[in-house]
Amino acid sequence: MNRLSFTSVSSLPGTVQGAKARPPGGVGIVHFGPGAFHRAHQAAYVDDLLTHDPRWGIAAVSMRTRGTIDALSEQDGLYTLAIRDADPSLRVIGAHRRFLGPENATETRALLADPAVALVTTTVTEKGYCLAGDGTLDIGHPDIVHDLAGTLVPRSVVGWIVAGLAARRAAGTTPFVPMPCDNLASNGAKLHAALIAFAGRTDASLADWIAREVRVPSTMVDSITPASDAALLADIAATLGVEDRAAVQRESFAQWVIEDIGRPLGPDLASVGATITTDVGGYEKAKLRILNGAHSTLAYAGLLRGSSSVADAMRDPELAAFVDAMIARDIIPMLPPVQGLDIQAYRTAVLQRFRNPVIIHRLDQIAQDGSQKLPYRLGDTLIANRRAGRMPTHIVAAFGAWTAFLIRRSRSGQPIVDPAGDRLAILASEGSPADIVARLTDDGLGIPREVLEDAALMTALGRAATDAHDENWSSLFAG
Repeated sequence: MNRLSFTSVSSLPGTVQGAKARPPGGVGIVHFGPGAFHRAHQAAYVDDLLTHDPRWGIAAVSMRTRGTIDALSEQDGLYTLAIRDADPSLRVIGAHRRFLGPENATETRALLADPAVALVTTTVTEKGYCLAGDGTLDIGHPDIVHDLAGTLVPRSVVGWIVAGLAARRAAGTTPFVPMPCDNLASNGAKLHAALIAFAGRTDASLADWIAREVRVPSTMVDSITPASDAALLADIAATLGVEDRAAVQRESFAQWVIEDIGRPLGPDLASVGATITTDVGGYEKAKLRILNGAHSTLAYAGLLRGSSSVADAMRDPELAAFVDAMIARDIIPMLPPVQGLDIQAYRTAVLQRFRNPVIIHRLDQIAQDGSQKLPYRLGDTLIANRRAGRMPTHIVAAFGAWTAFLIRRSRSGQPIVDPAGDRLAILASEGSPADIVARLTDDGLGIPREVLEDAALMTALGRAATDAHDENWSSLFAG
């Protein structure tokens, strides 16, 4: 079967959306981490922009492997975006123009130095920024140690961005705008601080220049994007009549909220639906705590109860009611009002999106990297409630489900997919659920360490972990 390409795109069925021809243009955006979410989300916005402003093509940079960029390159950068919803659709995206892997460091450096590149975006997951538990740059991280030693091929996205900014400063050209697009609270501020800290280790004047001249907007991105699997690729091939090894899928809902930094980003992303605001934090908290917090809760409790996907878990009436109550009672009361955001309507929309039967978002995928995700998705809500004198019983139960999940994985010999997976397996391998909660908290893994000083909360967490481990759901879900 032929591959999707500029040659074959003209033969696609008329129901497939996407421009079959586009005026030539340059690269204006460099993106690190061209995984499924980037291709399903940011690239779709840029694809819309290119129809009337062709300057902003994307150079896709993969720092570890060549699989995705080779698939894109072999298809002239084209791939299919499948919208999986009540009104499904297929669209060909053609926003990428360069495809760079670890072996293409010289080309990547040249692009970062090119004044035509105004925006450098990243989707490298939370762990990809090499941050310590307190959100600052982890100077001892192996990738940071490697990059600070001096190299033409950085291993970290922080190292790459600093290298590009150093080239801009040396040439006297305007710095590009680095823009993180991962689910990390205050991601712009944290990346900016990490860049300054990294540069300061080798060049204090460069660090001062980054602090003074470089603006890093915080962002909030949202669209449920299940991993591409063999079933998706087979369905796309059957519909298109050509093979597409880079196809992605997501729900129809997509949101991109970008901090107004007081200067142009380069591409006019607001013109294609992005929200530019001075209150990204409000949107971010609502999304991280409501959507992502509920997602993680569904993942751990759902897996314990035998569900395999989000939609499957939402068909469990007890679990669905518990998650709704968690949002209403524990999460929303701790959220500040956000101009332009109807929080109750957002709650309803999130739960409706979770019930979408066409999206198969696997719980085992969501359950990965809990030690990195839970401090932002559930931990911040836990602490906010306790500081307000409230006991957030549903959030406590969610942490109990995570602890029981770790125990089950560890003691059944199943891997725990997490940067701290080996350590988590050791901590959960023996002892009572309450003991394991204490160990996790003492290590600052998933549960904030300040909880150790809250005896009532530690007791509640231990009890919740025991209930989840014993599958005493009526007690755990009582709230």
